[in-house]
Amino acid sequence: MSNRLRGRWVLITGASSGFGAAAARAFGAEGARLLLGARRVDRLERVAAEARAAGAAEAHVHAVDVTSTASVESFFVWARGLLRTGTAEAAPLHVLVNNAGGALGLDPVAQGRDEDWETMLQTNVLGLLRVTRAALPLMLGNPGGLILNVGSVAGHEAYEGGAAYCAAKAGERQITRVLRLELCGTGLRVCSLDPGMAETEFSLVRFKGDAERARKVYEGMQPLTAEDVAEAMVWIASRPPHVCVDELVIKPTDQASVHKVHRRTH
Repeated sequence: MSNRLRGRWVLITGASSGFGAAAARAFGAEGARLLLGARRVDRLERVAAEARAAGAAEAHVHAVDVTSTASVESFFVWARGLLRTGTAEAAPLHVLVNNAGGALGLDPVAQGRDEDWETMLQTNVLGLLRVTRAALPLMLGNPGGLILNVGSVAGHEAYEGGAAYCAAKAGERQITRVLRLELCGTGLRVCSLDPGMAETEFSLVRFKGDAERARKVYEGMQPLTAEDVAEAMVWIASRPPHVCVDELVIKPTDQASVHKVHRRTH
């Protein structure tokens, strides 16, 4: 990687685990300055320590719940304070990683639960909009900056039991496209990074703590890791300012599509 990210401010939501935690370590290894947000501050503190150990110039944490406008606004008051008091070489917010999200349940529509649907739409869609709205004033006037939205192959392909999640990730993909149009001419870049099967806490959360059911999702195949996805994030963010990766789909070799997965029996 080049040193284009050294000393740059990178803000990551959902940074307490999975893709977000791996992204903190990966951007940290590039010498970036990190603003990390999630609901679980104790885990955020551990991630920040790991990022600093990897080489982050700074790593700061603050609680944020993207389903709450008040929480998002409070988070950005904190973030603006750090940006104002940063060292002389610190830039405005250079990278926003909208990672907070996730799936709940795998029920068909006939058995779906309002609370699961509402949480998925709040985190993956409305949360992304809230965070982006709050971040834009910190990014405009900084050509080469990047809004990196974490989507999913679920935004490209439908599957049984995924009505709300597929709708949410299709929404994320369309929001990314809208932002690309709205921000054309500002120099800001916008990308949707859409992973396939990746073994993180995703399935454990989806199945509400059922570890055995979560394990079976990846049985017999080699899924992506959080580090694979984080490496792609850093690559996208470190392209030259005139290069925008609009959309990147990344899947394990064993997954040709949502319904086509090679599984070994031995």
